[in-house]
Amino acid sequence: MTETITLTEPPKNSGLFVKAALGAVPVPLVSGRKSTLPDRVVRLEGLRVDPDHLAAYCRATGLRFGDSLPLTYPFILSFPLAMQLVVARDFPFVAVGAVHAQNLIERGREISVSEPLDFTTHIENLREHPKGLLVDAITEVNVGRELVWRQVTTFLHQQRTSLSGEPKGEPKPEEVPPPPMRTLRVDQKTITRYAAASGDHNPIHTSALGAKAFGFPKAIAHGMWSAANILSNVEGRIPEKASYAVKFGKPILLPSTVNVYADQVDGGWDLALLNPKKGYPHLTATLR
Repeated sequence: MTETITLTEPPKNSGLFVKAALGAVPVPLVSGRKSTLPDRVVRLEGLRVDPDHLAAYCRATGLRFGDSLPLTYPFILSFPLAMQLVVARDFPFVAVGAVHAQNLIERGREISVSEPLDFTTHIENLREHPKGLLVDAITEVNVGRELVWRQVTTFLHQQRTSLSGEPKGEPKPEEVPPPPMRTLRVDQKTITRYAAASGDHNPIHTSALGAKAFGFPKAIAHGMWSAANILSNVEGRIPEKASYAVKFGKPILLPSTVNVYADQVDGGWDLALLNPKKGYPHLTATLR
């Protein structure tokens, strides 16, 4: 039977990250980790958006502050709910060091800042990947009985799996990318501002030492900072009813300069952030 956790307010990110850090400490003999996902749902009803928090998010991402929520903003409202599930001792892997692999947002209509929001979050589809384990965090946002926003967030925990030894395909040759629409400088100050606004203080984003502990040479930008910031290039041209699919490539090491692309196609936009010298993608996305 599904266990439902009903909250009256969002969990504090500080407490969640303490639990995440403690969860990374092995417990002798009894770790509690299972190979299957717990059957749990987290619900939060009647959440009111704090305009000051929204303004801080917009400043951190470069998105416009107005009467409607940016397409990506409900992600950070739902992030603590997903974390509440992931930091549990019986979750299949520890939260610290997990990276965001891809994201799908489906918006039924624009959401007013003044509307009370009901959130439901669960996690499903645990599966192996050559680089580790993948899971999907599913969040639905309702206004009354109306589903206005839905998201599938895919997280990757890097570890060995039965797929890790499979032969790798031929790497794509590096090539100089085409001229960008513009270039974007990403530094630690920018990402620290986003960490404060989003509540995501994962050490792979905020600390060079923390990033090295999880196999990254430097601190890296949040994937959802990239996914939000690139939308600033097409603001005012995003349809009310929209599907936004993002795939994250190689992380943006801090500091870096990246190439920005926004190409209008039938039904929407193709978006990308590419390495300016070698052409590999940091992010590719479709907005339809």
